[in-house]
Amino acid sequence: MTTLEQELENAERKAIDSLARYKFQMFGYWAAIWVHLNRISGLKRANPFRSIVNTARLERSGQES
Repeated sequence: MTTLEQELENAERKAIDSLARYKFQMFGYWAAIWVHLNRISGLKRANPFRSIVNTARLERSGQES
């Protein structure tokens, strides 16, 4: 595993941990770091935050009347 892959995993772990502790700004920070590292690495990993985004979209669409 390369250092870049380790950093991707680290950013993902920190983002999820931040979200679990209601640290929303830090979640955004680490999620953005993950996206940036994924982009520059060329690994094209699937976004691990997709399910969180989909849940938020469902919640938002349920609130619209």
